Amino acid sequence: MAITSKEGILKVLSAYNPWWKTEAVNPKLSKTYKRFAFHEAMKRLDETTIRRIVVLTGTRRVGKTTIQYQMIEELLRRGVPPQKIVFISMDHPMLKLSGFNDILECYHENVYAEQDVYYFFDEVQYAQDWDKWLKIIYDMQPDTNVVATGSASPALMKGNQESGAGRWSVIQVPTMSFYEYCEILDLDRPDLPKGLKATHMLRMTQQERTGIMLQLSKVQNHFSRYLQVGGFPELALADNDILAQQIMREDVVDKVLKRDLPSLYNIRNATELERIFLYLCNVSSEIVSIEAIAKELSGVSRPTVENYIRYLESANLIYQSWPVDMAGKKVLKAKPKIYIADAAIRNAVLMDDSVLTDPTEMGKIVETAVYKHVAAFYYQQATSVGYFRGGKKNKEIDIVVDYPNTQNILIEVKYREGAPIADDDAIVELCEHASAAIVVTKNPEDYGAHDTPQGIQMLRIPAFAFLYLLGHAEKNGYKGID
Repeated sequence: MAITSKEGILKVLSAYNPWWKTEAVNPKLSKTYKRFAFHEAMKRLDETTIRRIVVLTGTRRVGKTTIQYQMIEELLRRGVPPQKIVFISMDHPMLKLSGFNDILECYHENVYAEQDVYYFFDEVQYAQDWDKWLKIIYDMQPDTNVVATGSASPALMKGNQESGAGRWSVIQVPTMSFYEYCEILDLDRPDLPKGLKATHMLRMTQQERTGIMLQLSKVQNHFSRYLQVGGFPELALADNDILAQQIMREDVVDKVLKRDLPSLYNIRNATELERIFLYLCNVSSEIVSIEAIAKELSGVSRPTVENYIRYLESANLIYQSWPVDMAGKKVLKAKPKIYIADAAIRNAVLMDDSVLTDPTEMGKIVETAVYKHVAAFYYQQATSVGYFRGGKKNKEIDIVVDYPNTQNILIEVKYREGAPIADDDAIVELCEHASAAIVVTKNPEDYGAHDTPQGIQMLRIPAFAFLYLLGHAEKNGYKGID
């Protein structure tokens, strides 16, 4: 007996697409809260002059599938006939074993014959020759719209270069920002001017800054929990934080390390991959040496370490931050800083209850959160987000937003009591070559202008306030506010 059949495929498709009968998406699937990426994806889908396949990528549990259901709900609300919309989960055993052609033929023969349809492919990288099929659909079905998701952006990026050039747009779906966390929990939130950005506070009086900080103080007490579990929508809403962290280890980390990456890259020894990831969790926010990792994990070769770090980045579990040249200063030989994609992943893996009371660990956690927010905020622009280390004293600036052909933004994370900045620190010496310099502090009352010897003012702002304002600016950016 054949493992797959048209009848079996149709049963699975019918189960995944109840709106063919009910004309509505189950609210438990679409949920009410919309991530920023939903608005971006709808904007790309609605673009009529430049047709693109929309590809959503991000680690497990960030809400990619929910965004697809919300898009389907929006299309139904606009009056698109339900039969013209098909959701296909390539992670389902039956569909994974079926050919792309068999699935689409089954749908068109039994549900909707025409080609002016909306295909929603979930975890598309599990389908054989998925990139070639997307290319065929794009080229041969000009009236068809496609939205796909994938947890493995490396495979998606590779497919984009080979088959998708000019055919699809990749939208990153990071873990939730602190702003989104506060929204999804429906907390009492600050009443802020819509166009407000953190850098605007440099042009304010201290009295005006105090007014902003009084509003921001409403969310201050929620920052610690956000750092522990907050990056994942479902887990943020959970009542049991210990269980939430266990689920994060099982679903976000273990499935990627033991199943997704080994199957995608034909990794025979997943234990080495796990060891490298554990090592990176311990050094998150630090500059790493491939040789040092290979030496520390005796028996793992340098090429293996390089490959596995690339795989982890492709699975959206880590970020690599690279050195940026500043004002002609000699920079450190190119070694990356590694950040775990969300501080909550790091906490769940290390299972260390003392991290929130250990100043050194908290510094790593907060810098990791700041980098994630900044990288997510700027990824759509033609910028890279790296770090600087160099000059005569080989000093470091934690995060540099590297704008091409214009001045950079410098960010130093000083999550400690007093948050001291010396006059010979790199951020002070190089702030005259930047459009803005920001010192991220710990204490809620540590905010305002920091005067440098050059007469340039840097902004001091507490971490919770800075991250919330980044999300606030991102949210309002989608509404057309600069």
